[in-house]
Amino acid sequence: MQAALRRRFGGARWALRVPEGAPRPRCLGPGSAPAPRCWSCGSRLPGAEGLPHFCPGCRALQPPAPRPDLFRLMDCERSFRVDAQQLQRRFRSLQRALHPDRFGRRPPKEQHYSQQHSSLINKAYQTLLNPLSRGLYLLELSGVEPAQETDCDADSAFLMEIMEINEKLAEPKNEDILEEIETLIKVKQEELTKEVTAAFERDDLQEAKKLLAKMKYFSNLEDKLKNKKIPS
Repeated sequence: MQAALRRRFGGARWALRVPEGAPRPRCLGPGSAPAPRCWSCGSRLPGAEGLPHFCPGCRALQPPAPRPDLFRLMDCERSFRVDAQQLQRRFRSLQRALHPDRFGRRPPKEQHYSQQHSSLINKAYQTLLNPLSRGLYLLELSGVEPAQETDCDADSAFLMEIMEINEKLAEPKNEDILEEIETLIKVKQEELTKEVTAAFERDDLQEAKKLLAKMKYFSNLEDKLKNKKIPS
């Protein structure tokens, strides 16, 4: 049968010919996306999504990912516990490699990407270094909306304490009182940080959300205190 068909059609190969110079289609698995390629030379880029990297072909700096995981970017475990010294070492290492000053003679697009990377690294460092912003970012990654001041269900004793501190800050400047408030805020923040750590470690995100709302109150008081201490 096959021999008869070959004789009938003269052994012709029924294959579609791709025009010269036309891009060849690539087979993609279900739900897969085309492999990223270098903006400069078109080389295929390796994995490591979200991490700053250079093209293996032309060594051009690639743009940052749209929504990178800041923990992964800073080489940290996704946890409320963070090694501050390790975080600082990673920050300095990335800034040395990606600071805009190193790209002054590179193409404008690469200079722009360097500025974007530098800004993102600063944001990641500040976010993960501060316990409050780190906790809120963990909630965001878990899809939990942070508590709003209008719907905060903090206990009345806590709200009364915040009100009293606000009233003291509204009084005429007194260095002794300001020092007393500064010490109180520091102690409260340390206590809350320990409680938030425990809440995250037992995966109690709702409790972490409530505690972070309290930390936010004290953070606002801290800002007011700093403004109060500025010489007028």
